[in-house]
Amino acid sequence: MSYEERRIWAYAAVAAVVPAVYVVIMLGRLADAGAAEVSYVRPLLVAVAAGIVVNFLAGMLIGTPDRRDERDVGIFRYGTQAGYFVLAAGAAGALALTLAEAAHFWIANALYLAFILDALTSSAVKIVAYRRGF
Repeated sequence: MSYEERRIWAYAAVAAVVPAVYVVIMLGRLADAGAAEVSYVRPLLVAVAAGIVVNFLAGMLIGTPDRRDERDVGIFRYGTQAGYFVLAAGAAGALALTLAEAAHFWIANALYLAFILDALTSSAVKIVAYRRGF
């Protein structure tokens, strides 16, 4: 397994685990209060920062990158483009929530979900491309 593929697996794992912890925390808070009263800003910022830091540390633990060839560049581009479509759809959903004057809680979490789905989609497409061929 190349450095790039190991890095994608780590990125996908972080993109799945960190939001899962955030969702558990938010579900606990939503059980006690409505969405308008829930304190979500600090946990959301912590989740975003944790994702960035853990991804950085995972990259350091995986080691130094191998030389990227044309296949790695093509797979990266292909997976990233697939993720952009998901991100655009999620941003459109957040815009719709804004236009519907939804609570800030739902708008912020819709944007966070869009970024998470982007990360998971692009990672899945890249992993499949590495495993089955590009």
